[in-house]
Amino acid sequence: MLKAFAAGTLLAVMFASAVHAQSAVYTWTGYGVNPPGSGKCPTYKMTIDVTVDGTDVKGRFQQEGRPERNFQAALGNNGAIKTTAVVGGGGKMDVIGQIKEGDSKIKLDGYCIFEGKLAKK
Repeated sequence: MLKAFAAGTLLAVMFASAVHAQSAVYTWTGYGVNPPGSGKCPTYKMTIDVTVDGTDVKGRFQQEGRPERNFQAALGNNGAIKTTAVVGGGGKMDVIGQIKEGDSKIKLDGYCIFEGKLAKK
C-alpha cells in the first residue's frame, strides 16, 4: 500500500513538473506609433510581458510613468492571441498577437499602437 502511494505521489510530481515546464515568458519594450488623430505616441515607452502556460495567456503591460495593466486570453489556432484590455478612463486596447517558435509578436491597438516582436525570457 505504501509503495502504491509513493508511486502515485511520484507520478503526480512528475506530471506537475511537465505541465509547469511548458510555461514560457516573452517580453517586448518599445515606443508607440500614432494612430490617426494622435501626435505623442512616439514618446510613450511601453513594456509588455506575456506568460503562456499551456493554452492560458496572461499579460501585463506598463507605459512608462503609468499604472500597470493586465490582460488574459486563451491561445487560439496557430498560437493566436486576441482579447481586449481595459486602460485608464474606461478606454480599451485591442490585444492581438501570436506565440509561434521564432515568430512571436504582440500588438496593443488603442490610444496608441504598440507593436513588436516578442523575445523569449
